[in-house]
Amino acid sequence: MDATEGHVVARIGKPHALRGEVTVQLHTDDPESRFVPGVVFDTRAEPGSGVPRQLTLATTRVHQGVWLLGFEGIPDRTGAESLRNTRLVLAEEELADDPDEGWYEKDLVGLTARTPDGEVLGEVVALQLGAAQDRLVLRRPDGSEALVPFVEAIVPEVDPEAGRLVVDAPPGLLDLDTKGE
Repeated sequence: MDATEGHVVARIGKPHALRGEVTVQLHTDDPESRFVPGVVFDTRAEPGSGVPRQLTLATTRVHQGVWLLGFEGIPDRTGAESLRNTRLVLAEEELADDPDEGWYEKDLVGLTARTPDGEVLGEVVALQLGAAQDRLVLRRPDGSEALVPFVEAIVPEVDPEAGRLVVDAPPGLLDLDTKGE
């Protein structure tokens, strides 16, 4: 699979202890079925980082509410540190059986963001994966960019077939990124 295909199911965080385990930020609603020893993930990492194009899951456990993963060929903390910020990717066909898996960047980029009243707020140009929540990056009609928390309370409707999504932003949210410029 090409590294640009598939869906990110987790982002690797910091190493845990000395045996090569890493913490992960989940981007899946079903980690129990996604993180099974033997599963091979494609990776997305910075070019030149030395991260293998694929990682095979060797161990998985939850420690104090945090998912810890270990990979074949990553025996120690130094190896685990080299994986930091790598995204773990599964092929689309491996996720196709899960209709609740969520929205992916390729589904969202290009959609027109509108208020509940229909006013155009901008176009979705990216999805930023965040530690606490993901954020939509909107290119505003004036060319500026705004970040919108991608949570149901603020983005209650996503309709790719109609080419739009609804952003019901609290007052001032879309002005935060432009203050002080």
